[in-house]
Amino acid sequence: MPDALIRHLEQQYPAVPADAPLEQYHGLVVLGGALESQRIWQGNAQVALNAAAERMTMSVVLMRQNPRMLLLFCGGEGDLISQGASEAQRAAVFFTSMGLARDRIRYESASRTTHENAVLGALLPGIDRRQAWLLVTTASHMPRAMASYRKVGWNVTAYPVDFRAGMHTPWWEYSLSQGAQRWQLALHELIGFAAYRLFARV
Repeated sequence: MPDALIRHLEQQYPAVPADAPLEQYHGLVVLGGALESQRIWQGNAQVALNAAAERMTMSVVLMRQNPRMLLLFCGGEGDLISQGASEAQRAAVFFTSMGLARDRIRYESASRTTHENAVLGALLPGIDRRQAWLLVTTASHMPRAMASYRKVGWNVTAYPVDFRAGMHTPWWEYSLSQGAQRWQLALHELIGFAAYRLFARV
């Protein structure tokens, strides 16, 4: 059942073919959520990504394939109580380690929600939401993200990554731990979208 709900969310914006022409886009808007918390980073000399790592890794691929693109990373800290480097600061460490030029990347570091990603990212100097942007985030999160960005006037095209549900789920792959995680993911997005609609954020 949770896979069916996730699949419903993911299929609203299908994966973009690897050979799709992207020259018309000014840049990428990459949403946070793929980096481990500051607590994990502390005391280690390595970049730490989580299960949504494709948000970061695919962004690097796209930037290398399209050298004229800019990258706007949106992400402060989703936790109410946080200390240390923001997610945007940790993202800067990752992108630098991948060899991306610093002058091609902008960081929005104050947002805590998808709505704030869209609003605060548009306020950065040199960012024009009317230009064509690719929006990069987890596939199941894409419906809420696209609606949020379009609500505040962004000209965005979905570039979903981090797909979690295939075309079908074999019965033998079911597990209690994965089932609970998938329920959490599905309900987080469905309830989140309903709440955003209630408060006119989509």
